Amino acid sequence: MTPPPVKIKALAAGLPVVQPARLRDPEWPRYLAEFRADAAVVVAFGQILPKAVLQIPARGSLNVHASLLPRYRGAAPIQWAIIRGETLTGVTTFQMDEGMDTGPILMAAPTPIGADETAGELAARLATLGAELLVDTLARLDTLTPTPQRHEEATLAPRLKKTDGYLEFARPARELVNLVRGGNPWPGAVAKAPTGRVAIWRATAVDTPSSAPPGTLVAGEAGAVIATGERALLPVEVQPENRRPMSWGDYLRGARLAPGALFTTP
Repeated sequence: MTPPPVKIKALAAGLPVVQPARLRDPEWPRYLAEFRADAAVVVAFGQILPKAVLQIPARGSLNVHASLLPRYRGAAPIQWAIIRGETLTGVTTFQMDEGMDTGPILMAAPTPIGADETAGELAARLATLGAELLVDTLARLDTLTPTPQRHEEATLAPRLKKTDGYLEFARPARELVNLVRGGNPWPGAVAKAPTGRVAIWRATAVDTPSSAPPGTLVAGEAGAVIATGERALLPVEVQPENRRPMSWGDYLRGARLAPGALFTTP
């Protein structure tokens, strides 16, 4: 197993590191209690922690979540915010309870989402913003008043599957661009071309030059584009199966695709 960056940093600093497979095993609450921690901080852990674990720290367990709660609760808030066309997101610190991202909010920091920003690029920005917010939250823990979430305003951001990245060209081009951005770097936005599967890593929406059926390669002012349910999709960076990423132009020349070629959902 490859140690994650946090473990490498912790070991270099002489800090103990444990990696439990399941925190619901009965011995873990007793083990964690031996640390006599003032507070616990959880970031992208991937498990819902049991009450017996959450209550161990004297001042509670805190979570840093990559959305403005109660929006986008769940495992993939960054990706789904982009896929669904949001222009604003942020990070939230909150007191953990037994639910999934349902505890009372301590602090939040908003940030705009760039028009062309990918999930990977946004995640890097939110990591820094979240670290700063966590430090601020811990410093002000004595004076903060936890605010209950408005559960009726909650939206979910479930774990992504590979099939979530499948492109359906009957959808508007803008939605497809958002899927391309939200699926970068994983699971990737994928279409089936006449020459095989191709992942689209960057794309833009342009005006359609014809009324061709969705998925049809058509010639336009910007070069060859793919007709969609509304406007057209202009891929910028693509990756054929088992090949390296390349420009759209290089791909078309290598694949020898001409207008009329059909791209479909895998």
